[in-house]
Amino acid sequence: MRLEIFGVEGLPEIEAGDDLAGLIAEAADLADGDVVVVTQKIVSKAENAMVAVDPDDPMSHKPVVEQESVRVLRRRGDLVISETKHGFVCANAGVDRSNVAADAAALLPDDPDRSARRIRDGIRARSGVDVGVIVSDTFGRPWRRGVADVAIGTAGVRPILDLRGTPDASGRELQVTEVAIVDELAAAAELVMGKTNGVPVAVIRGAHPDWLGPGSIQADLVRSPGEDLFR
Repeated sequence: MRLEIFGVEGLPEIEAGDDLAGLIAEAADLADGDVVVVTQKIVSKAENAMVAVDPDDPMSHKPVVEQESVRVLRRRGDLVISETKHGFVCANAGVDRSNVAADAAALLPDDPDRSARRIRDGIRARSGVDVGVIVSDTFGRPWRRGVADVAIGTAGVRPILDLRGTPDASGRELQVTEVAIVDELAAAAELVMGKTNGVPVAVIRGAHPDWLGPGSIQADLVRSPGEDLFR
């Protein structure tokens, strides 16, 4: 199979109340089966999930981090690793000051799955095409340096591709293999969006039909505490 990934350029600076679905549908030539990956930052801006901070104090967002955390797992200096109400474990509860105004910080969307559904439904209403939508964000990873984009919201893209019970290339039955397909697609899309390019949306074309379908990040992808060996 073959995947094509391209960034959607020409989008305006997103502000509170903007119609993301309409802007994306107008800027991108979409087709049925495409997967549209949208960064959390512009979703938060459109949904006004923003708070005011002191532009002269690089630590002024820390009280917001505490408010957005349901549990703090680790502290080291100024770094806080905490769990959000969504069940995400990440740095600073997802509160981010990059790519926003100097006097603002972005929060995670209240319900990223719902945000993805809203964008998907809006694109279908405006363009008549059936696409999948992923809301992506940048997370660190335990035991590995560097960051990678992951999915925090999905609509029309299955969070997990369950290969348990299927044979591998040697004919052996797979016992535990579940592929986080939304995370892999989010990471692939980030390669064309970048962190400093001003391209907050990408389109993935050629997704396998098995990857498309219903699902929820919180319900299907976030590991429950009872299954988590490290919390």
